[in-house]
Amino acid sequence: MTVLIGVLFVLVLLVIEKREVRILFDETRDRALLLAKYMADVNLQPLVRYDQESIQENIDDRISIELPYIIFYTRSGEPLAANSEIKSQIDVYCCSQLLEDADAGDRIMETKVIIWRGTPQRVLEVEIPVFLPGAVRKWASVKIGHSLEPVYNEIKKIRQVLMFIGLAGLFFGIAGGSLLARGITRPLKTLVEGTLMISKGDFSKHLDIQKNDELGELARSFDEMTVRLLEARDKMEAANRKLLQAEKLASIGRLSATIAHEIRNPLTSVKLNIQKISESPGLASGENEHLELAMEGIIQIEKFIKEMLDFTRVSELSLEDFYIEQILDESLKITRDKLKEKEITVEKKYGSGLPQVSVDGDKLRQVFLNIIRNAEEAVPRGGVIKIATGTVVEDGHRKIRVTIIDSGPGINRKDMDNIFEPFFSTKASGFGLGLAIARKILAQHGGTIKAGPAGEKGSVFTILLPVKEEA
Repeated sequence: MTVLIGVLFVLVLLVIEKREVRILFDETRDRALLLAKYMADVNLQPLVRYDQESIQENIDDRISIELPYIIFYTRSGEPLAANSEIKSQIDVYCCSQLLEDADAGDRIMETKVIIWRGTPQRVLEVEIPVFLPGAVRKWASVKIGHSLEPVYNEIKKIRQVLMFIGLAGLFFGIAGGSLLARGITRPLKTLVEGTLMISKGDFSKHLDIQKNDELGELARSFDEMTVRLLEARDKMEAANRKLLQAEKLASIGRLSATIAHEIRNPLTSVKLNIQKISESPGLASGENEHLELAMEGIIQIEKFIKEMLDFTRVSELSLEDFYIEQILDESLKITRDKLKEKEITVEKKYGSGLPQVSVDGDKLRQVFLNIIRNAEEAVPRGGVIKIATGTVVEDGHRKIRVTIIDSGPGINRKDMDNIFEPFFSTKASGFGLGLAIARKILAQHGGTIKAGPAGEKGSVFTILLPVKEEA
């Protein structure tokens, strides 16, 4: 029984140690890759201009014990810029390992030992290509060295702790093995099952071992470790999602600024000239029609630029107290002609005695307009749009709920997760920014928006906003 206890302890601790080590290395690889992508994004414009001075400044600002070297290479693989400490190590500095025809998803990862500031140091080297927006060939590449010394130090500490736990368990097993054999068998089985579940990536296992001995302490430590691992994984996933969203918004922002700068001014000149020509006497009717078509195209481009700038611009809210019915009625008044033209019936069911909301009236009106216009376009002639308001309690806070239901064909299930993403649209016309802007405005107000099916046919949009006391 003592030997069995010792063997089981060793197995349990080895599985835990292996899992911990793998998590540490996975987190280090992910962080190194994110740092490489970050350096590529930060230096994209200087790379386009071959501004070596700006690139060098950005490199020098990031160099640390955690990040001992950063190297940028040209398309042909020749060094463009790097920190001074690594230039003397030719085997690291000399050349890129990525080919000229590398794809956007290509990367090179390998571990190396370098001499950094007179001390040998183990690093994880990551190299990725850098692409200009819309380009098919790489423009440059960036190589970073991420220090592995903290990881190995942490692994050493983990092994010491696990070794201590193992020795303590073995000692108590020898002292009381024959007396505790029957009570140990079942808890050990539960512990092994939980360990195996964690080794497979399932952190939901809870060890229900109510004992005031070493096994009970180990079980509680195991549960705490499981909670910490689950929290670490959730934080990493949340950080990855935020990083992806930030990269997406940064790309859209750069694109918006470029469009606004490069297109708006010449577009205004074209528009003014078309207006001037259209006012000239003696134009044939066919020529006027062509000018009107050109003017409509320019208006569409201006609308697209405005929507994209509205989406990327971070503007402050001008908050005032409103009753939600007032903003809904104003939105319906704007769309009244379109709804009347398609003979669409609007059924309103407003809750009585609703509290006020502290919102930016113009921006919230834009949210309702975007949703009502989408509903009007989806609903066939003679259809119905239902608007209802009420209050709900969510997470202990009172909120105003607005539901807008249409009798259209509904939203495809495969599109449900993407309808609030920028530039996603299922319509032949439109830019796919309406619902993305709506979600952004509601998030600024501390609210949310969700979409779903309205029974067998139609769609329902549910908006939650904090009431004035909770805002």
